Formats: sequence, C-alpha cells, structure tokens
Amino acid sequence: MSGTLKAAGSGKPCPIFSLEEFAKGMRADFRFAPLNVLILVAVFVIGLVIHLGLHGFDFRAVVLFLGSALILAGLTRLSQVWEAVVVLGTADCLIAYLALRPDDDVLLITIVAALLIAPAIQIAYQWERAVLLRFGKFQGLRHPGLFAIVPVIDKVAQFVDQRIRVTDFSAETTLTADTVPVNVDAIAFWMVWDAQKAVLEVEKFDQAVILSAQTALRNAIGKNELATLLSERDRLGAEIQKLLDEKTSGWGITTQDVEIRDIIIPKGLEDAMSRQAQAERERQSRIILGTAETEIAEKFASASQHYENNAVALHLRAMNMVYEGLRQKGSMIIVPSTAVETMGLGALGGLTAFGREPGKGAAEVSRRDKEE
Repeated sequence: MSGTLKAAGSGKPCPIFSLEEFAKGMRADFRFAPLNVLILVAVFVIGLVIHLGLHGFDFRAVVLFLGSALILAGLTRLSQVWEAVVVLGTADCLIAYLALRPDDDVLLITIVAALLIAPAIQIAYQWERAVLLRFGKFQGLRHPGLFAIVPVIDKVAQFVDQRIRVTDFSAETTLTADTVPVNVDAIAFWMVWDAQKAVLEVEKFDQAVILSAQTALRNAIGKNELATLLSERDRLGAEIQKLLDEKTSGWGITTQDVEIRDIIIPKGLEDAMSRQAQAERERQSRIILGTAETEIAEKFASASQHYENNAVALHLRAMNMVYEGLRQKGSMIIVPSTAVETMGLGALGGLTAFGREPGKGAAEVSRRDKEE
C-alpha cells in the first residue's frame, strides 16, 4: 500500500506508510519480500515432515508448525529488522519447547534455521543498487539479482533507485528584483549515479535535493525582475539546473533538467498588467491604422499622377467603379456630376441611383434626357 495524503492546514502531501518504501530505506535491515516468505514457509514444511517422520503424527505439532510459519512470516514482513528476528525466534522457540517437550528438538532447529535463512537471501531489482554494511562498515554495492547476506551481522543500508526521478518544488511568496511577491512552481529531473556517495555522505539525499532546489529557485527569483521571469523561463530553469547540479554532483547525484511550471502573481498586479497589455494593443492598432492611411494616401497620390494627363484612363477607371457597384442588385452609388458627364451619362447633379437592371437603367436615362 502506498500513496499520499494532504496534511491538514498545509496542503502538502504526506506519504502513507508503505512496506516497500520502508524496506528500501535505512530503517530496515533487509527486504523481506514474497520470496523470503516462501523460503521461510518451505523450511517450516520440511521441518514438519522430518518431525512427523521421527515422532509420528501429532496434531499439535502440525498446528504449531504451520501457525508459527504464518505468524513469523507476517511479523517479519512488517518489521524487517534483525532485532525482531531474534525476539520472535526466541519467543517461538520457548512456546515450542513448552508445548512439545521432549519431542521439540526438530521444531527448535527449524525455527532457528528458517529465521536465519529466509532473510539472508535478498533480491535487488534491475533499477536498484543495494548498499551493504557489515559490522557497520561499508562492504560493497550489490547489483540487480539475488545476493546473500550474513544474518544479524550484515545490514542492507538502503536499496537505491537509479532511475530518473521527477520532483516538484516551489518558492512561495518570494520577492523579485523589482520587489514583486510571486509564487513559483517548478519540477526537477535528477538521478543517482553513485549509490555509495548518496547513501554514505548524505542523510536523506532526496530531501537534500528538494531543499537545495528550493534555495536555488529563491535565489534566481531574487536576482531577476518579474518581466524576466515571465518571458525567460527556459533561461531561469537552466540557471537553476546548473547551480543545483554543481551542488549535488559531489553527492553522486546529477540534475538533468529544471522546468518552471507556473508563476503566480498577486491578483491586483495581474489586473493592472492586463489593462496595460490592452492599452498597448490599442496603441499598436492605432499606429497600424495611421500607417495604413499614410500608405493609402501615398498610393492615391501616385495614382493621380497617372490619371492627370490621361483622360481615357480616368474614364475607364470611373466606368469600372460604376460597374463594380452595379454588380450588387439594388445598390446605390454616389458619384460626382463631373464624372457622370465624362462618361456621357448626362448631368444628374451629385446623386445618381442605379436600382434596376443595367438595361432598364440606360433606357430610363435616355427617356429623361429627351424630356429635358
């Protein structure tokens, strides 16, 4: 069983007790996995068969053998320390002696053998390195697979996971260089490349990495302004990664990357920045509109030079404008009377409306010219 819970009032995750995590840490002396349970039960079954072969069938012996195997396996699985092995073994031997004497010799030997052999066979997974101590001194690293330890004398100080780990950390209410309080969330990708240094030279190296990352993040925030934090997250993450890697490399740990996930600023400042951005966009739009008007005026001025001494071109342009307007049925076009006269349509003042089909419009104009 593993997972996390939220601590009351803090909002931070609290780890749930896990037998696997307990066995990997320095609080356990060995890992009592399902393989070890199987070995312990198998030794008890072998002892039971020998006992029944020597002394005949005894229901009390069967119950005591099997019950002892299950109880010792469960309690050893929960404790995973040599002290529990010694205490539980002594207590079980005493119970067996009182219950089966004088035919208790096989059971006593079975209890001692099972409790010494079962934890002595250890297994490390492919991504782990086991740090072994003997009489408190470093004995060596054990690589993935099966390996044996000397009962009571040896201790597996820690099973170190050498895969890439992802750790999230944050800096709450930290002032930037321009005195703006911000909350910054980040994640760090790191791994242990030397299990010996990480275990023997640093107590709880995972917490040391997290605290060092938080310190580096706070220092980076204090050296930069808010605008820089918002626009240069990659550079800030690279800076933190470099500082963190320089500190952890001596511990046998390398920091591969640091990424800034979120930067939270005060609500009032966020509204002010939003208004500033809107005003900046409005200013840019007005500048673009003014620039467009200037360019249009320049183009018109350039075009007027072509039409100035070329009446035919001007006439064709006017005809084209009227045609484009007449393409939409029921449209109204307002053109200067001079333009109408140049096109030979007659003087209609300043307003000429074309609301009919092109053929009918021409006939109506002809009729009006005759009346005039």
